[in-house]
Amino acid sequence: MQGKQSESYIILLSFSVLYFKTVCGCELLGKFNISSLFKQGDIMIGGIFPIFNKEINSTSMFDRDPPEVNLTITYFRFDWRAFRWSQEMIFSIEEINKDPALLPNITLGYRILNSCATPISALRAALTLASGVEEISSTSPCPPAISALIAEAESSQSICYVCGLLKTFLVFFQVSYFSSCACLSDRMKYPTYFRTIPSDYFQAKALAALVKRFGWQWLGVIQSDNDYGRNGIMAFTEEVQKFGVCIAFVGKILRTYNMDKILNVVEMIKQSTVKVILAFVPEGDFYPLMTEIVKQNITGIQWIASESWITAPRPSTPEIYQAFGGTLGFIAKRMTIPNLQSFLTSISPYKDPNAAFVRDFWETVVGCRPVFPGEHDGTQTANTMCTGNETLLNSQHMFFNVTDLRIGYNVYKAVYSIAHALHQLVFCQPVGENTQRPCLNISEIQPNQLQRVNFRTKYGDNLFFDENGDPPAYYDIINWQLINGEVHHVTLGQFVSVTNGDYKLIIQEEDIVWRTGKMVPPSLCSNVCPVGTRKAQIKGKPTCCFDCISCADGTIANSTGLYQKLVCMPCPREYWSNKRRDECVPKTIEFLTYQEPMGIAVTVVSLLGASLSLATMMIFIHYRETPVIKASNSELSCFLLFSLLLCFLCPLTFIGRPTVWTCMLRQTTFGVTFALCISCVLGKTIVVVTAFKATFPGNKVATKFGPAQQRIIVCSCTVIQILICVLWLKLNPPFPDMVFRYSNKKVVLECNPGSEAAFYAVLGYIGLLAIICLVLAFLARKLPDNFNEAKFITFSMLIFCAVWITFIPAYISSPGKFTVAVETFAILSSAFGLLICIFAPKCYIIMIKPEKNTKRHVMGKM
Repeated sequence: MQGKQSESYIILLSFSVLYFKTVCGCELLGKFNISSLFKQGDIMIGGIFPIFNKEINSTSMFDRDPPEVNLTITYFRFDWRAFRWSQEMIFSIEEINKDPALLPNITLGYRILNSCATPISALRAALTLASGVEEISSTSPCPPAISALIAEAESSQSICYVCGLLKTFLVFFQVSYFSSCACLSDRMKYPTYFRTIPSDYFQAKALAALVKRFGWQWLGVIQSDNDYGRNGIMAFTEEVQKFGVCIAFVGKILRTYNMDKILNVVEMIKQSTVKVILAFVPEGDFYPLMTEIVKQNITGIQWIASESWITAPRPSTPEIYQAFGGTLGFIAKRMTIPNLQSFLTSISPYKDPNAAFVRDFWETVVGCRPVFPGEHDGTQTANTMCTGNETLLNSQHMFFNVTDLRIGYNVYKAVYSIAHALHQLVFCQPVGENTQRPCLNISEIQPNQLQRVNFRTKYGDNLFFDENGDPPAYYDIINWQLINGEVHHVTLGQFVSVTNGDYKLIIQEEDIVWRTGKMVPPSLCSNVCPVGTRKAQIKGKPTCCFDCISCADGTIANSTGLYQKLVCMPCPREYWSNKRRDECVPKTIEFLTYQEPMGIAVTVVSLLGASLSLATMMIFIHYRETPVIKASNSELSCFLLFSLLLCFLCPLTFIGRPTVWTCMLRQTTFGVTFALCISCVLGKTIVVVTAFKATFPGNKVATKFGPAQQRIIVCSCTVIQILICVLWLKLNPPFPDMVFRYSNKKVVLECNPGSEAAFYAVLGYIGLLAIICLVLAFLARKLPDNFNEAKFITFSMLIFCAVWITFIPAYISSPGKFTVAVETFAILSSAFGLLICIFAPKCYIIMIKPEKNTKRHVMGKM
C-alpha cells in the first residue's frame, strides 16, 4: 500500500473517531468497531455487519413521573440475526477454500467488523478495513489488503459512507446483501457497487402491483427518515400514481428519534381514515413505533411491509401480532443450506476466548455469560455465569434454523460472487474449466478489474448482475399468520420478472389471513360510486376523495371501482340512458303506423274518399247519356274521378315505416296524381270558357277545342310534372331518414325529400295549375246557363288553394310524425274539396232530383 494513500485513510479514520466521540459520547462503541472476526488468507475479504444496534429509548410524555422529567437512554442491543450473517460469511469462505475447482491453491481470508447500524460507525469500520490498522496509534506494518467488501445491512451506510467515500479511492469493490435503495444502481456514482438483494426499484413495482391487485386507493405511508425510506417511497409513489392511488399521509421515523416524534406519527395514524399502511422502514427504526401502536391498541389496519422488517424475528411475537397480524410484504427468495446448522452449533467461546462477539452471542442464545480463569466481574452472579458444560446441539433457538434463510442466503451468494469474480480474474477463465497456472498475480488485483459474474449456485440459482449491478428480481410474498400461538411468515406467492421485461405477481389470495379476517380490507377515501353516477372531485382534496353525482340524461356509468371516470359515457345517437343511468336503451322509434288512432283515421278517410270517387265514377258511367252528365263533359269527368281516386289512395303510402321505395313512391305519386287531377279540372274550365265564347256569332273556338285537344292539355300538363319527378328521382331522390332533433328520447323516422327545391317545384307546379284554373273559372262564374260548372270549379279551387297555402307553414312547423299527418290532411282535404264541389251537385240532381236532369233545365237561363 502506498504511503500517501495510507496517510489519507488514517486521517479520515481519525476524523471519524473524533466525530463519533463528539456526537455519540461513548467510548464503548470503539470496542465494537475494532473488535473483529479475523482469519489470514491469500486474498482478504472484508465484512461489515450491524451486530450491535445503537438504539435510543425515550420515556413517553404519558409515562413520565413526574411529568416534567424527560429521560432518554442510549443502549446497544446484540442482534443475533446480524451475527448469524457474519457466521454465514465465514461458512461460505471456508466452503470455498475446500472446493478444489474454485480458486485452487488460493486461500480466502476475512476480517469482519461491526457497524452498530449507524453511518458513522460503518464509516469507521470501512476505513479500518481499507487502511488495515488495528488502532489509531498502531505502529504495526500494513496487514493484507482487503480486495472486496461484503456490506452493508442498511442503504444509508452504503450510500453516504461505505460506498460514497471508498469509491473515490477505488480500494475494493463492495457486494451488499441487504442495501436495496434504488439510488445505489447509479454506476456513475457507485462504479464498484454490487448487491445480491434486488433493488427497491423492483420492490416498489411489487408493492404497487399488490396495491393494484386488491384495489386499495387510499394509503398511509411510514418511511424511515433516511435514504432507504425516502428513495423507496418515492419509487413506490411514482408507481401507484399511475393507477390513481392517493397517499393520505407520510410519517417519518428513525431509531434515534425521541418519543415525541414517534407519538406524532401515532397520532397521525389514529386521526386518518386509511385502513392500509405501507411501512418502508428497517426493523430497527420501526420497532419503537410498533410497540407504541400495540400499547395504544390501534387495530384494524392492514399493514404492508418492506423486505427490511417483514421477516425480522424481534417484532414477530404474539404481542406485536395483536396490531400487525395479517401483514403482507415481500422478501428475498428463501433457501435452505443444510451444512450450515452443524457449523453454527459448533460456535463456542471456549474455543477462542478472544473471538469477537461470541461471548455476547453465547449470553443471548444460552442465557449465561462465559467467564474464564483469571477474569472477575462484580456484576456477574452465580445464576448468570456459565458452568462450561453448556452446549448448542439441542438448542431450539431460531438462530439455528437454516431452513428459512433469506438475507443469510444473500450473504452466501455475495461471497460466492466475489469468489467467482476473483477466479475469472486470476485464472482468466470461468470456474469449471481446466485450471492452469494463474495468469495474474494476486498482488496485482485492482477493484476496477472485477467485473460482473454469471454462475449457478449449488442450489440451482442463476446469479448475475445487470448493467446497474443488480441481481434478477425475485420476491416471495409473506403473510403474518398466528399458528399454535407463534407468528409464522407464510409464503403465499411470488413476484418475478419475466423474459419480456415485464413482471408477474402470483398470489394465493384464498390463503391470506387479513387483519380483518378472510375478507379483503377496503381502503378508500370515498366509497365507490354506484352505477349511474360519476366522480366529482372535491376541491382541495386528493383525487381519491370525491362525491358521486348522477349522470346527465343521455349519458351512463355502468362500471364501478378503481377506474371509474370523472365523466359519464354518452350513449350512441340511436340510444338513450335509462332511469338508473347505467344502460343505454334504444330510443323510441316514431313514425305513422296503421295501429295508432291517427293512422287509423287517415286510412279510414282515405278509403272513404276512394270509395266515394269510385261510386261517383260508376254513377257517371251508368248515367252517361243523361243531360247533366253530357253537359259536364263525361270523359274529363271520368278522368278527374280516376285521378281523385288515386289522390285518395296516395296517403296510404305515407303510413308505415319509411323505406327507400315508399319514400320515392309517396312524393312522386302525390305530385303526379294531383297534377293529373288539376289538369282535368283545367280542361273542364277551358271547355266551359270556350262554350261561353261559342255563343257569340262567328266564333269558332268551340269547334277547335274538341276531345282531342282536351286530352292533349291533360296529358301535356301531367307529363311536365312527370318530367320534374323523374329529374328529382335521378338527381337527389327522397330517402328514409332518422331525425333526432325533435326529442332526446325518440327517433323520428321520416322521408327526407332529398332535394327540397324539387319538392317545392312539384308543389309549385300544382299550385300554378290551380291558380290558372281559379282565374279562368272565376271569369266564367256568371255564365247564363242554369247548370254552370264554373262557379263550382271556382269554389273548389278556392278550397284547394287555401288548403295548400296553409299546408306549407304547418308542414314546416309540425314535429315528427305530425309532419306526415299534415301532408296527408292536405291531400285528403283538397281531394274532398274537389270531389264535393264539382261532383256533389251533379250526383244530387241525378240521384235525388231526376226531374231536373233534362236538357231544357240544363240549358235554361238563370
